[in-house]
Amino acid sequence: QVQLVESGGGLVQAGGSLRLSCVASGGFFSMATMGWYRQAAGKERELVATIYSAGTTNYGDSVKGRFTVARDNIKNTLFLQMNSLKPEDTAVYYCKSRILTREYWGQGTQVTVSS
Repeated sequence: QVQLVESGGGLVQAGGSLRLSCVASGGFFSMATMGWYRQAAGKERELVATIYSAGTTNYGDSVKGRFTVARDNIKNTLFLQMNSLKPEDTAVYYCKSRILTREYWGQGTQVTVSS
């Protein structure tokens, strides 16, 4: 059973930065496809960024050029560096792990960007 714990969320002004972390335990982290998703109030959950086991990344259109996803396979940790934050980035951010057909989610961390 994989457990994911996110941290690093908070309140920040527009234009500011935050760095989210997601620590994984109980699974083969280095083999997993890891991702960040977010869900704003009243909206569907959407992809923010994905990083594959080989390090390849892809991003949602709304965050390209502003967010960077990275992973540390030694520390079993996933990161999301968020720069130039906008009020529309306000959401609960979730970490997801996928190994073969199994998916696991963290509990989420709130990010609020004030204008």
